[in-house]
Amino acid sequence: MKIGIAGCGGIGSNVACHLVRAGVDYLKFGDFDKIEESNLNRQFFFKNQIGSYKSETLSKNLLAINPNGKFDYEVIKFDRDNIKEFFSDCDIVVEAFDKRENKAMLIEEILPLGKIIISASGIGHWDIGNIKVKNIGKNLIVVGDFEKDTDDYKTYSHKVGIVAAMMAGIVLEKGGYCEK
Repeated sequence: MKIGIAGCGGIGSNVACHLVRAGVDYLKFGDFDKIEESNLNRQFFFKNQIGSYKSETLSKNLLAINPNGKFDYEVIKFDRDNIKEFFSDCDIVVEAFDKRENKAMLIEEILPLGKIIISASGIGHWDIGNIKVKNIGKNLIVVGDFEKDTDDYKTYSHKVGIVAAMMAGIVLEKGGYCEK
């Protein structure tokens, strides 16, 4: 089972960290952004990494957890022309984009391929009381409060972390990594 992650910010970097800490040793991910100081409140990066590319730095951070892991990454801006090919060899894709239009693009391009998509919706604000999991069809699972978008609310580490941990748990379950 190969896991892909689209975006290496708050959700993507934390899902990756949780998966590697749970024993997943092969991930594929991409992002084109560089780390900014404002990212440090919720992303798996450190102050001395500001200015570095998120995808490359995430790979280095994951190797610090598991030096034997294989973490394929690319500095890439996903679009309709490259996203299907990038994730063609992945069974599960974690959607970790900030913008609605990118989320929609990933779902529209990847879902018809029969891959499982784990997505987030509503990770803004500090309130965690309404976080839930929704199964939408056969292969789309969305985690969040479905109300508080990051365009309208500040993000907080604890909420991003909870949603990312729940998403990682779903990946572990769907990917057959969980022991009975």
